[in-house]
Amino acid sequence: MQEYFAQDMEKQYIYVLHGLGGVGKTQIALKFIPESSCFTNIFFVDASTVEAINTGFKNIAKLQCVGDVSNDAVKWLVTQYEDWLIFFDNADNPKLDLHKFPPRCNHGNIIITSRNPELRVYGSDSPVSGMEQEDAIALLLKSGAVHQITSSDEKRAADIVKVLWYLPLAIVQAGAFIAKFRVLDIISIYMPKTTKGCSEENHHRVTMSFDQLSPAAAMLLQLCSFLHQEGISEDIFSRAADYDFPSFGPSEVELQQPLTFLSQFHGLDRKWDASAFLEVATEIMSFSLATFVPAEKTFSIHPLVHQWSRDILPDPEVKYCIAHSIIGMPIRGIPKIHSQLASLKLLPHVEAIMQFKEFMARISAQLMDCYIHGHAGIKRPKHSEFLD
Repeated sequence: MQEYFAQDMEKQYIYVLHGLGGVGKTQIALKFIPESSCFTNIFFVDASTVEAINTGFKNIAKLQCVGDVSNDAVKWLVTQYEDWLIFFDNADNPKLDLHKFPPRCNHGNIIITSRNPELRVYGSDSPVSGMEQEDAIALLLKSGAVHQITSSDEKRAADIVKVLWYLPLAIVQAGAFIAKFRVLDIISIYMPKTTKGCSEENHHRVTMSFDQLSPAAAMLLQLCSFLHQEGISEDIFSRAADYDFPSFGPSEVELQQPLTFLSQFHGLDRKWDASAFLEVATEIMSFSLATFVPAEKTFSIHPLVHQWSRDILPDPEVKYCIAHSIIGMPIRGIPKIHSQLASLKLLPHVEAIMQFKEFMARISAQLMDCYIHGHAGIKRPKHSEFLD
């Protein structure tokens, strides 16, 4: 960020920090701004809603004695050629057109924090994710005012930061709880209470994003919660949509629920519409609930979101069966020449589904035999035999 804003070019500099709620986007900005020598006047604007942004600009106008409406502030900033900075914090709503608010001029600086990675098109950007374990442990012990640290303390701290998904906000909250009691053993004694409180805060943040998803996007995210959190590809869903109903496999009636879901991604010719699937997946990514890995053309879901989406599921057995079918349906359609590589990619998802519930795992094993071997009478292979 320092290198970016220190450039000497006649243009407006915009920098976007994006990532899941609680990862520390705002704190990074608040640390950088006062330590940087790049800015003169600094203005903070709550960008969570249109109303909040307008209020922020009205305050700028009144502070500078140039008017009492938001447009007065914009006009004034256009005439100020010093290196002013506007900090748009919490620009999370993807439906909010942030582009119309910054002054249209070739000077000035803007920092944006958002859960929406699509805002990176405005300028330069950095994705913000959870902390490295070593840093997370150091933050917890510092926040907890733990000064004389033993290896046992570090081990217990490592357990806590892992439960908190290495999210800085949750770690600081846990540290404050530990510091309050001034007893190092609080790390182990009160860990259930500490993690519960922090988890509730993080779950609330995810819930706010989830509630804004369309039904199709919400359903896709919930189904993916039964798969492995990484390596989720469009190919899984497109192959399932092309399932050809062999005589020895599940019937169309038995697969009605997964087929109904997959039909949302069919074009007028009833062929798979990749753009329709990408649109729904992009909606999930716009709230930082998932990320795209370009090199592998796969999606991954943050561990916190992955666990949360299963925790709040209504009728989890129904969603489980749909997810199970969508994983099973593509297997038969894979050409034999590609089966070993495809099996390697699908195996983590098969294993994830098997772990949901013991009684569901037994059903899953029987159905997976049907998909893989052509009939349900063959014993399910062990994992070591699965690639064969």
